[in-house]
Amino acid sequence: MTILTRLLGSSALLASTVLATQALPAEPITILINTSPWYGGFEALVEKYEADTGNKVSIDAVPLGGLLEKARNAVRGPAGNYDIVNLSNAWVVEFYAGNYLTPLTDIDPTFSFGDNIIDADGLLYWNKDKQWPMKHGGVPMAFSPNANTHLWYYRTDQIEKPPETWDDVLKTCRSKGGEVDYSVVVRGARGNPIRFAFSTYMLSFGGSIEKDAPNGDFTVTFNSPEVKHALELYIKLAKECGPPNPGSIDQGEMIQYLVSGKAKQAGIVVAAQAQMDDPEKSAVVGKISYTVTPRPADGANRDVWGSWQMGIPANVPAERKKAAMEFIKYFQSDDAQTYYAEAGGIPVSRTVLEGPLSEQEKFRWMRPYSQASRYAKQLLQYQEGAEIEQIIGLRLNQALIGELSVDDALNTAATEIHDVFVRTGRRTGLLPPLQ
Repeated sequence: MTILTRLLGSSALLASTVLATQALPAEPITILINTSPWYGGFEALVEKYEADTGNKVSIDAVPLGGLLEKARNAVRGPAGNYDIVNLSNAWVVEFYAGNYLTPLTDIDPTFSFGDNIIDADGLLYWNKDKQWPMKHGGVPMAFSPNANTHLWYYRTDQIEKPPETWDDVLKTCRSKGGEVDYSVVVRGARGNPIRFAFSTYMLSFGGSIEKDAPNGDFTVTFNSPEVKHALELYIKLAKECGPPNPGSIDQGEMIQYLVSGKAKQAGIVVAAQAQMDDPEKSAVVGKISYTVTPRPADGANRDVWGSWQMGIPANVPAERKKAAMEFIKYFQSDDAQTYYAEAGGIPVSRTVLEGPLSEQEKFRWMRPYSQASRYAKQLLQYQEGAEIEQIIGLRLNQALIGELSVDDALNTAATEIHDVFVRTGRRTGLLPPLQ
């Protein structure tokens, strides 16, 4: 039985089985994608697209670890095997700047994203003159199958009201122990995990990695007092409120602490929400609710994108590019976005995220996610991004596990980031060291 067949057997979905699509007959296409937690919803929507239009889609679903190299090989050959490739936000600049993807308006000059579609801080566009992903002056290059930022997951039977500030979160540490083992779980594993998760805290305190990279100022600001305050809080939450060995905790462990009932709250990407109410995986079905990530008492809510983008390689024939566009336009429709949500996907349409579906208990994550999507930012959108992420991911982890003091970790990271920018010829500088 296919996913589509199972879904069509659900009475909750019958009302949405007729989609208002005007997709045209098109050549078969092949999509390269990773097996993310939201993959099931995407697969179901592909099956529905085939049923509605008669167009054929093949999916090559691979583990995340092999996706980038497969995508690189696919777009750099003389003839591509994939008509749509899925890319992490950390990779898209390489593909945009290298002219490996076809601007969507080169295929269909009438195409545009509606104002209701989340563009993940402009990452769906490429400004060739500025060599920067941004909507202003940019052309549409890709669409998001999942824009993906954090939500704050919390136990409604343990926490009376959603925490608004970090102080609210810290207060729950006083009740550490008892029925639930830990108050907060923090993501501390070395590399991308801690860099990505900590970015939300950094942004909420007004911190940054560099001063104004989109406008060419790469002065390193990672050892600012704002970033220091954020890191001190991060370590405090991990060590005083969370499980042991925080430096080894990744997203999978965070989810397990929540669904096993051992933790009260955690900041995890929206894509994990489906596991909270799955009775086969969760001991806390119906007990988890969602809010935006807390903020400093005198600060603002901020978050960071971990978005996914799907683009059309430049090296595939024109007819297959047109076929891929038919799928993209179908995917953006509200009917398809509604179906996608019901099938376990994460919509990018705010019309759906803030519409009638969001009133249902099952979709109680939708409105907080739509709210978070309005102030989430992209980071490291330049060619040195992967190298700098490794620097930050190492030094933050060393601070978390006590190998370096907070000052030493941030000063060391800032100096190493500065060295990278000097080497690549950026206009850069360095703040005085923290003491």
